[in-house]
Amino acid sequence: MDWIIGAVGACLVAGAAYAKKSLSASGAIAAVLMGTIYYGAGNLFWFGLLLLFFVTSSVLSKVKQAEKRQAEQMYEKSGRRDAAQVMANGGIGMILCLGNYIWPSPIWFGAFVGVMATVTADTWATEWGSLSKKPPRSVVSWKPLPAGTSGGVSLRGSAAAVVGAGMIGTAAAVLLAWTKSGPDWPLWAWIPAGALGGTVGAFVDSFLGATVQVMYRCPVCGKSVESRTHCGSPTVRYRGWAFMNNDAVNLLSSAAGGALALAVMILAGRWFG
Repeated sequence: MDWIIGAVGACLVAGAAYAKKSLSASGAIAAVLMGTIYYGAGNLFWFGLLLLFFVTSSVLSKVKQAEKRQAEQMYEKSGRRDAAQVMANGGIGMILCLGNYIWPSPIWFGAFVGVMATVTADTWATEWGSLSKKPPRSVVSWKPLPAGTSGGVSLRGSAAAVVGAGMIGTAAAVLLAWTKSGPDWPLWAWIPAGALGGTVGAFVDSFLGATVQVMYRCPVCGKSVESRTHCGSPTVRYRGWAFMNNDAVNLLSSAAGGALALAVMILAGRWFG
């Protein structure tokens, strides 16, 4: 029955997102698969955090779209999320959910909260940071960068990252108390675990974006972009590892955030459990 409930709920959410043009067709299919597994193999805790990330991120992506349009032209992907983006943001969480289904252990819960906090923090930072009136600065050199450049951070975006990560940590504590499931760790500790793991994970994303993420130069306008085409012409790679695109960066930063949140919860369990 849980798998059926998960499938129905995922279809409703993905269908609405597709109708609102938040997901492409492939993205909607991936979201249905993911949502079904999150609820069927997990419960409301797993599905709820995924839903919270997706809904808040989709809403923020619609805020002041006209002002964000110039920055979005520099991203590898923008607008409707495709299957690769859906899996990059929720794929690790899905694996953790299945891991707990096959081999129940507290480690899956701790890592999962950090992963979801990271993808939420990163998305919130991007959506709100792109509205900053001041140009972002390189997380490595601290030099001003054009809006939308990988590896750029701003005060507004950083604040949004902390709030988004903290929201996931708080929601995790609430959902675990509600479902009466999960590890025997202090409920309050999930809040700092999510906030710290997600915030650090988002900055890892920025660091990778500034150092090893593949970047291209548009031969028409001269801008530095993430995409292989710009201004209707093929772009030229000028730095970064060829395989390290935005989705790969998201996966690595999510893993970092998940590991940190898990470490925080293990320490909290030992010291206060």
